[in-house]
Amino acid sequence: MASTKSFRHLLLNLAVALLSLFRRVVAAARRLLSFVSLRELLLHLSFLRCGLRPVTLDLGHASLHIWGPSPRRARRKPALLLIHGFGGNSKWQWERQIGALSRSFDLYIPDLLFFGRSRSSCADRSVGYQARCVAEAMRLLGAARYSVMGISYGGFVAFRLAEMEAESVERVAILTAGICMSPEQLRVMSAKEKRDVCELLLPQKADDLRALVSQSMYRPPKWIPSFFLQDFIEVMYRDQRKERVELLTKLLDDGIDQDPVPVLTQDTLILWGDKDAIFPLPLAHQLQRHLGEKAKLEVIKDAGHALQLEKAEKVNYFIEKFLMSESAKKHCSLS
Repeated sequence: MASTKSFRHLLLNLAVALLSLFRRVVAAARRLLSFVSLRELLLHLSFLRCGLRPVTLDLGHASLHIWGPSPRRARRKPALLLIHGFGGNSKWQWERQIGALSRSFDLYIPDLLFFGRSRSSCADRSVGYQARCVAEAMRLLGAARYSVMGISYGGFVAFRLAEMEAESVERVAILTAGICMSPEQLRVMSAKEKRDVCELLLPQKADDLRALVSQSMYRPPKWIPSFFLQDFIEVMYRDQRKERVELLTKLLDDGIDQDPVPVLTQDTLILWGDKDAIFPLPLAHQLQRHLGEKAKLEVIKDAGHALQLEKAEKVNYFIEKFLMSESAKKHCSLS
């Protein structure tokens, strides 16, 4: 009798082991068959080809994954920090900038906390905390002086970074970020959406992601297969979703988390798509008026919220022209 029970117990353990192995095989097969994972690998290689190298920095309260210039680079160039928004990680958002901009700048491209490989044990979800972590990472990497460029949510973070690190941040480029919106304006804007803003910006279904793409681009792709959209969701949105919802909720509640919104001391370039359906164009003029004479607005025709993807050449042109002007060269540090 005892031997029968032992045999059954052995069979049960064997079945559990086989089931666990099967699940691992299925998961591995899915990764191998994932077009988005393959695209991730290709983007990784393209970043390497542009002289960038990834590193994960331990900040104590957080670990921040960031791409930076290779230590083996032959010469140093002006430093430029690129900060992404909610629509994926750093590689997907800046893929059309790195080739052009890496020729003129030493690029630093972080994954914000709770995106990509960046993590935090801290409960703070404010824009200011994101900015402090990025600033700490730049100090650890030895970048004493740099310019910063941020899009959408990353624009909020770039703005706070420029305000709190005025001695380190030389120039600022804000792409389509409603920084001057009050929390009440943000709530009113979100209330106009037909669906919950978290469901729109952090989609869980293919149709939700298709709606986000359509709203983010002036000329979205005419057709994207549902399996690709679902694959993108599995790779980009499943991990740390709860924390990202908390980030978005905090943004809607507190905005830039400073009242009143400060006026930056740095020269600032504002880039906006004239067909932006997320943050409409009047918000660009509002930000320009708030910043005054130090702000310059460039409106890009026939571009939506994802203007760095839709109109990459124009975005790259304006950024390089702004940062490499004679006055910028004069004050640019090569540290």
